[in-house]
Amino acid sequence: MRTRPPKPAVLVAQRIVADISREHKAPGDRLPPEHQMLADYGVGRGTLRESLRILEIQGVLTLKPGPGGGPIIRRPDSSSLETTLTLLLQFEQAPYRAIAESRLGIEPLLAQLAATRMSPELLAEITDSVTVMREGIDDQSVFLETNKQFHSLVAAGSGNALLNSTIEALLNLLDGSAIGVDYPEKRRIAVVEAHQAILDALTAQDPLEAEASMRRHIDEYFHYLTQTHPEALERPIVWQDF
Repeated sequence: MRTRPPKPAVLVAQRIVADISREHKAPGDRLPPEHQMLADYGVGRGTLRESLRILEIQGVLTLKPGPGGGPIIRRPDSSSLETTLTLLLQFEQAPYRAIAESRLGIEPLLAQLAATRMSPELLAEITDSVTVMREGIDDQSVFLETNKQFHSLVAAGSGNALLNSTIEALLNLLDGSAIGVDYPEKRRIAVVEAHQAILDALTAQDPLEAEASMRRHIDEYFHYLTQTHPEALERPIVWQDF
């Protein structure tokens, strides 16, 4: 089967990204004015503007209107990947269980990698997140925020950009609060103790214990959902939930 060639606008978008990398441009830098880009890439105004719109959607650019505006470089974040994954799962009619199960495969590996790769600065941030969660254990909003922060920091400490980006994209989906999963005090206390065990393993730079502690934590999370929110596990993933 022959594949359809990329649209001209996509090819130009790829060239723009290549030039950004080659010229070591940073977030906040501006791209050249439109007339120069039209000459550089040899395309019409419609194609160039479509290319810039593609890059804006992907989080590579911000298109600032008005005098002194134009395309400004930004660093892509996980939001585009999050939307894409959510839509993919919705079209596959996948239930929330698919997201919960994904943690079993990804997060123990992240913890294992982080045990020997994490910087002292990130380890200090994780320590702070556990402290804040413990001290604010009566506040579910504090719990949800620090829970997400903890897992995000462990992912960042893994040094694996692909896995880190994947978890960042899924974090808004993983806590389940958007579909009615709640965390009573007993569960919140269990989570902070699990985080402490993972932190202890990371501090000791013990990859096997870090992996095992994270696996126990995610197993407990999955068991909790199975016992208390089975209907949430089977609920179809829908974009507007998140």
